[in-house]
Formats: sequence, C-alpha cells, structure tokens
Amino acid sequence: MKYYQPAGIRANVKADHTAVTEADLAADALIRAAIKDQYPDDGLISEESGSICPTGKPIVWVVDPLDGTTNFSLGLHYWGVSIARLVDGEPDTAALYFPLLNELFTAQRGEGAFLNGESLQTKPPNKDNPFSFFICCSRTHQRYKIKVPYKTRILGSAAYGLCTVARGSAMLALEATPKIWDFAGSWLVTREAGGVVQFLDDGSPFPLIEEVDYTNKGFSILMAATPEVAARARRNITPRRDE
Repeated sequence: MKYYQPAGIRANVKADHTAVTEADLAADALIRAAIKDQYPDDGLISEESGSICPTGKPIVWVVDPLDGTTNFSLGLHYWGVSIARLVDGEPDTAALYFPLLNELFTAQRGEGAFLNGESLQTKPPNKDNPFSFFICCSRTHQRYKIKVPYKTRILGSAAYGLCTVARGSAMLALEATPKIWDFAGSWLVTREAGGVVQFLDDGSPFPLIEEVDYTNKGFSILMAATPEVAARARRNITPRRDE
C-alpha cells in the first residue's frame, strides 16, 4: 500500500510483455522472506523470482505478489496478492487479499471457501436476475469465439476475476493465457465454493512437475458456477482458427 498512488506509478515491461513495478518486487521479497522464515524446508514458486518447480519438495508455495499490476500502476482498485500452498503438487490452502477492496478470499481443501470469514457458495442461474457476469481477460476474444448469455466484464486481475465465480457475482469466467501463480489460489477458492474448474487446451497443470519452468507456460482456464453452466459454455466457446 505504501507504493500505491491514485494517480498511478511507473511500470516497466518485462521480457514476457507483462508489467512490473517496484511494489511487485518489494511484495515478492517480503512474502518470500516470511515463508522461508516460517517454513524453511518448503519450496516456492513466484512470478517475480524462482519460477522453476523445485525438486524433492512435497510442499510448494505459489506466489503472485501483485496480481493486476497494470491496474495498480494506473491507480485502479482491482489488484492484490495471491498465495497458494500446494501439497504433493495440488492446491491445499489459499489466501488472496485485495487491499483497496478489503476483500480476503481463503480456502482449505475439504474445508470450504470464505470471503472475509463468511462462507462462499457459487450461485446457479436465476431467471429472476438475468444480469450475471462473464468475466474474461483481454485475450479471450482474440483466441475464442464466444456466445454466452451473460454481460462481459474485464477486471484486469486474473486472480480476482476468477474469484467472482466463487462469490456468485459471475456465472462464468475464462482466462485465456494465465500462469500458474495467476490461478493457483482462485482454483482452490472456486472449487471449495462448489464451482467447476476446467482447462481448455493443455490439460490441468496439477500436480506440478518438478524442474519445469512455469514462466512461459500458460493454461486456458474456465470456471463456472455449476456443471450445467460449464457444459453449455464448452459448447459455445470455440477456438478461433486462422482463416
């Protein structure tokens, strides 16, 4: 928060064409130090440092120290921190905090999902309230042809956008090219809230694979409120082909 400015701050462009600010790096250093201090034997993957899955580590933390960096750099509100703890390569515990919204999403495998301590549950379609959202990223319509009966919204934070399915604001969410740190936490939150999570192209990234560098590995991820919504979406979301 000490780096945040409503008028925005300078952002640099990384080799993968994503933005990074001094806040990303400072948050990364703080979180890495805290995890190493409390759990020195665990492995760690972070967007900003150490993206290779370590070997011989049954517990690996997956950290996005600042998701929604472009929003942050422009003084917008949709940005936050995503931390997921993976056991044997599968998400087991997650916490995502969005400071300017004062929203803390948490989940533990088999124990449910929560928003600021209140239980979360996905919501099925309601004919009396037809204004649910379809959350997506800016690349979605470049890569897919989509026909869904929901209002489209792009929030600029993959972690937050995917959590909107868990909280019942969105009926459906699609991120076309997110990295493991963008969705590891949201994956567990949405699953524990009763949602459906599917990967469209390359199969599930879980369990993580040792010695794999996840910097350039993207996974098209679809989250839906119910199995019926997911099945209907899969019929109406098709990859674009070069003409």
